[in-house]
Amino acid sequence: MFFKKSVQIDSHIDTLVGHETQIQGNMHFAGGLRVDGQIAGNVIEKREHPSTLIISENGAVTGAVEASKIVLNGVIRGPVKSSVFIELQSKARIEGDLYYKSLEMHTGAVIEGKLVYLGEQPAEVAMPDEA
Repeated sequence: MFFKKSVQIDSHIDTLVGHETQIQGNMHFAGGLRVDGQIAGNVIEKREHPSTLIISENGAVTGAVEASKIVLNGVIRGPVKSSVFIELQSKARIEGDLYYKSLEMHTGAVIEGKLVYLGEQPAEVAMPDEA
């Protein structure tokens, strides 16, 4: 009522990592990616395609994560970079530094690391330990 959500999350899902799925290795994606399973590796959007990453309550990523828009309700163990918007829902947990431009954090979400505001900086800010 008092404000309008300026960033809309694209709910279109192109790729699904299912609940019983475990992936070992880096993943590069475009469009919408939903993670309900486990990924051990970096999850990075293709730079020329702004994308949406959704990690559900059962989903987990161990590695660096980079996407334009991120909705997190699971766990990320590694640095996270969101160039447009990140929403941390109530069961979200980040064990690493968070680089963000716009942040929405629900009660119960946890960040064990630094918060680094990207502001109007160029999108090419590198995260430490990025492969």
